[in-house]
This record gives sequence, C-alpha cells and structure tokens, in this order.
Amino acid sequence: MKITERQQKLSDLIDEKLAELNLPGEPSLLYDPVRYTLELAGKRVRPYLTLIGCGICGGEVEEALPAALSIELLHNFTLLHDDIMDRADTRRGNPSVFKKWNSNTAILSGDAMYAKAFKQLQYYGYSGLYNKEQYRTIVDIFLDSAERVCEGQAYDLMFENQSDVRIEEYIQMIEGKTAALISGALAIGGAVTGTEDSTLDELRFVGKKAGIAFQIQDDLLDAIADPEKFGKKRGGDIIEGKKTYLTLLALERCNNKQRKQLKKILTDDKNSATDVDTVIDIYHDLNIIEDTNKAVQYHYQEAVQHLEEFDDSEYKEEIINFFNHLISREY
Repeated sequence: MKITERQQKLSDLIDEKLAELNLPGEPSLLYDPVRYTLELAGKRVRPYLTLIGCGICGGEVEEALPAALSIELLHNFTLLHDDIMDRADTRRGNPSVFKKWNSNTAILSGDAMYAKAFKQLQYYGYSGLYNKEQYRTIVDIFLDSAERVCEGQAYDLMFENQSDVRIEEYIQMIEGKTAALISGALAIGGAVTGTEDSTLDELRFVGKKAGIAFQIQDDLLDAIADPEKFGKKRGGDIIEGKKTYLTLLALERCNNKQRKQLKKILTDDKNSATDVDTVIDIYHDLNIIEDTNKAVQYHYQEAVQHLEEFDDSEYKEEIINFFNHLISREY
C-alpha cells in the first residue's frame, strides 16, 4: 500500500512517541517482550486513525498522541493474549511472545502493556487543557473499547464449540474483537477535541464499518494472500478449524458432499496443505472468494459514505484515500 506524505508524517510521530515510552531494563522478563512486540513491523492502523479522528474534527493531532499510544498499547495487549488462546506460533512473520518466551510471560507482559496504555490517558487528566467531562469521555471510550474487545473474544471462543454459527453472529463477534478498537480509535481522537456526542457517534460508525471490512478481508487474505507478505502460512484458519466469514458462507451454500468435506477438515486436528487446497477449491466453486471480496468493499464503502458528514479537510481526504487503499491491500 502506497504511503502518502501525511500518513508517513503521522506514522513517524507515532513511532517517535512509542520509542520514548518508559520501559525499564528490569525486570527484563516483563519489559523485553513489550519492547519486542512494539518493535515488530505492525501497520499502526489504530493510532493513525486516532490522529485522523482528531484532525478531522479540527484538532491539533499532536494533542491526540497520548490517546493514539494508549490505543496501540491496548491493541498489542490483546494480541499477546490472543496468541496464547490461539496457540499461535507467529505474529507479523516473527515468533509470537508466547512462543519466544512462554504463556506466563506473555500474560504478564500483556498486563504491563494495559497499564502503560491507561497511563497514557492520564495526560488528559493532569493537563489543564481538558476539563473533567472531556477526560471522562476519553477514558470511557478507551474502557468501552477494551470491554467490547473482550466480549468479541469471548464470542470467538464460544463459537469454537458451537456447531452452527450464523454469519450475523459472526459479524457481531468481529464488531467487538476487531472493529471495537478501530471504532474507538477514531472516536477517542475526536474526543480529544471536545467535539459533540453526535460527531463521536459518526466516528464510531465509520470505525465499526471499516473494522468489519478489515476483519473479513483478513479472513479472505488467509486463503488467498502470499504467505510471505501476509506474515502467516496460507490457510492457517482452515488448518486451525476457525469459523471465518468464508467458511460460514460456504457452509450456507454447499451441497451435502461439500458439507461433509468441510466439516471433516475443519474438525480434524491433522490437516495438510492438500486439505487447505480442497477447502479453497470449494470456495471457488461456490463463489465464496468473489462474494467475500464484495462484502469487504461494501463495508468499506459504507464507512467512506458516512465520512461525507464531515467538512472537507486534508484529514478527511487522507482517511478516504486510506480506506480506498485498504480495499486492495495484500497483507
């Protein structure tokens, strides 16, 4: 994805502030995994959107940097715990913290990241530039985002043992697990400016739709992306038997023979590359790949359409371009 000059500037600001985080040398068991995680080549989508949320509401983006860092730390905290639950060996093409160290270390370091995330928000509590109501709104958005991520993860765990999951239920799950932080990122950026509640609601909606699109796109890329670019092995979701947008859509459309094949592969503990190819062939036979891509574009376009509620600005143009680039991302 081509980086614009403004996006590069905002990304540099985020990386600069992340590098300034107070991460002591000791205890190394606690802070080395935090440093390791933050140094991995993440997309920084959420802190970037926090700064955009501030800018599109007419604020100075530098004032949103503590909120942006809090959202990025919260996001990475969830990833550390998510990798433990998924037994994921890799993250962003590198060994996950759980794999490189162990589960206990990943849990503890994740907890430290959550504390660091909350500490970032204290800037708005201590600063004389923000009144009590503004600070409360900022903290409420952060906590609501964290709570909804946990709810989404809980649904994801429940779905593992639930034989029949409807696509509507899956969308509800990713509205929490993935979209909540993207929605919260835009809203918390707007809250820094003290904008009205109706504007925050618009930012939440834009973020929710973009987050849904982002997760469905991740599901799609798991099946069709270049593993080296995507940072994960091809068909990893299939091998792990995960319920994704593609598998649920396929199960809705398939014939009895295909259903038996899908259910056998998705419940087998020892799947091979051949099994992955079988499932992907079924996807193609049922137009799952094409229709999933249409769903991705639909949700992104809904997000873009709601941005029309905002006055024209460089930040509005930036986020529209950003979403348009995301539609065609390869990893």
